[in-house]
Amino acid sequence: MMSIVIVSFNARADLMACLLSLKKSPPTMEHEIVVVDNASSDGSVEAVSRLPGVQVIEMGRNAGFAAANNVGIRASRGDLLLLLNSDTLVPPGALNRLVARLRATPSAAIAGPRLVDAEGQPELSFGPMISPLNEWRQKHRSPDWIRANTSREHFVDWVSGACLLVYRAEAEAVGLLDDRFFLYTEDVDFCHAVRALGRKVLFTPEAEITHLRGRSRASQPAASNAMYRRSQVEFYRKHHPLWLPLLKLYLLLKRERW
Repeated sequence: MMSIVIVSFNARADLMACLLSLKKSPPTMEHEIVVVDNASSDGSVEAVSRLPGVQVIEMGRNAGFAAANNVGIRASRGDLLLLLNSDTLVPPGALNRLVARLRATPSAAIAGPRLVDAEGQPELSFGPMISPLNEWRQKHRSPDWIRANTSREHFVDWVSGACLLVYRAEAEAVGLLDDRFFLYTEDVDFCHAVRALGRKVLFTPEAEITHLRGRSRASQPAASNAMYRRSQVEFYRKHHPLWLPLLKLYLLLKRERW
C-alpha cells in the first residue's frame, strides 16, 4: 500500500488541482491520500473535506514542511510513502512507473521522478550532497546539462521532496524528516540519512511529474528567501559546522535575513 502525504499552506487552487489529478488517474495499487494543512486561511480545509477518500489533518499552526510531513506519515498506513507537493500535477501512470522502478532496484530505498514545469521543461530536482562547492555547481548547471542528466536514470545523493517515494521502514529507521528544517533542505538531509543506512537514492525519468514551482515564492520572495537561508544555516550547523561562521559572514555582508 502507498500513502500519499501532501502538505499544504494557503495553496487551495494548486492543492485542488493536484488532488483532482490524482483522482482522475489514480495509481493502480492500493493507496491512501493524507493532506496535512498548516493552518491555511484560504478555505483549503473546507474544499478538501468535500473530496471523498481524502484524510485531512489540521495542524492548527504553520509547523513547517518537515514537521507537517511527519504528522502525515505517522497518521498513514502504507509500506510505501510518497511525499508530494501541493503544486504538482500527476499524469496517468506516473506513480505506477515510479513505484515499479523503486521495486526493481533492490539497493534503493528512495526514488524521485523527472520534474518538469508547466511548459514541459525539466527542472534540476536532484544533486550532490550540499556543500559550498556543490551549491555553486548546482546553481551554474547549464540547460543542456540539465536536459541530458534528467533524461537518464542514475543514483544521486538526493531527490526533491516535491515528489519523493520512500519505503516506510527506512523512513522510520532515520526518525523521519528533521523538523529543525522549516522549509528547504529537509529533503537533502533526509536522503543523506537514508544513504547512511547503506541504501541508495534513485532518480528516474521513467516517471514524470509536473511541478508548478515558484508560485508562493514569487508572491513572497523576501520571506521565502529568509526561510531558505534559515534552513541553509541549520543545514551547515548540522553537517558542516566548520563552514558555518563563513556562511554567516557571507549572509551578513549580503545583508540577508535568516
